[in-house]
Amino acid sequence: MEKLTAKQVDKAKPKEAPYKLVDGGGLYLLVSSKGGRYWRYDFRYGGKRKTLAIGVYPSVSLKAARQKHRTARDRLAEGIDPGALRKVEKLSLHLAVAESFEALAREWTEVRLVDKAPATKKRNESIIANYLTPWLGSRPIADITPQELLAVLKRAETKGTLDSAHRARQIAGQIFRYAVVTGRAPRNPCVDLQGALTPRQCQHRAAITVPAELGRLLLAMEGFYGTPIVKTALLLTPLLFQRPGEIRAMEWKEINWVAQQWEIPAEKMKRREPHIVPLSAQSLSLLRELQPMTEHRGRYVFPSARGASRCMSDNAVRVALRSIGYTKEQVCPHGFRATARTLLDEVLGYRADWIEHQLSHAVTDANGRAYNRTSHLEARAKMMQRWADYLDILKAQAQV
Repeated sequence: MEKLTAKQVDKAKPKEAPYKLVDGGGLYLLVSSKGGRYWRYDFRYGGKRKTLAIGVYPSVSLKAARQKHRTARDRLAEGIDPGALRKVEKLSLHLAVAESFEALAREWTEVRLVDKAPATKKRNESIIANYLTPWLGSRPIADITPQELLAVLKRAETKGTLDSAHRARQIAGQIFRYAVVTGRAPRNPCVDLQGALTPRQCQHRAAITVPAELGRLLLAMEGFYGTPIVKTALLLTPLLFQRPGEIRAMEWKEINWVAQQWEIPAEKMKRREPHIVPLSAQSLSLLRELQPMTEHRGRYVFPSARGASRCMSDNAVRVALRSIGYTKEQVCPHGFRATARTLLDEVLGYRADWIEHQLSHAVTDANGRAYNRTSHLEARAKMMQRWADYLDILKAQAQV
């Protein structure tokens, strides 16, 4: 029987019923009625007739099909079922992929970050995608050595930032610990990398805690020329002293006008617990001025300039501070939390636990029990009003 030629295979056309073009030795091209061309190998093993799928033409050429056919016949001559061997190889490949660094990183993200804030999850996923999986993704996690991981982290240190490299090491360590616990890796190579990266210097977020300087800043903020949305967010930042991401994601449904408070749901908070921010008269006034401008546009108090379906950019308030002449070394949006913590304590004399609770930090009572969101709410409301009045006084003094 004559062997097939490449031209015959290429010219094979569909007919009403599927048909075969035989190459010999059990190898043939099956042409379907829809035009598909499939390489098949018929053989007998253990007294039973079996068929092995070798590939699809033209992805698998005639030459490549013959090579695969030859390999299968050699296995058969050794007493090995080539069909069963194919299944084992596919299973091994699947297991290898399932236990790769990328697969474990994805699994860790889904399991360990399920209850984290969206921003936290996004930040971790970005570190993994930018600094870890491009070089470790396809590697079996059990085979990754400390030296290999260090090379990847050093690349992050060089190409990214020092902080990114340290964050990548921290996240990699958590992924490896998860792999060890779930039986996919024998040990965590991050343990051997203590001190291997360039130490990062502790940087406190820039904040102004001198009353006279704060007054000048508040006066400058009043003079900001920008959109009403950004200016309102800017002016509310020192009044509310919540995290920047919480402020920019504020929704109108969270404002309780009757109780005069901002009620933030647990899923938006860093500690995943609901939080209440009493609203001073000054804060309420700013929100009421903005309400006609944005409430009809959607859910967010501060919608994005690119569309009301998302909230304002995390850079908006930061850029506003730069535009009025303050550098990142002088002040940042998050720094107003330190400003409030310091001055409420040292100047206005409020209880530390009230301040910490209003900052949404973990606070316990004398018996070690965690305060709930309504703890000392009336006292905290008075504190927030006094704080707003104090900021007005500082601003007035700066005008003199």
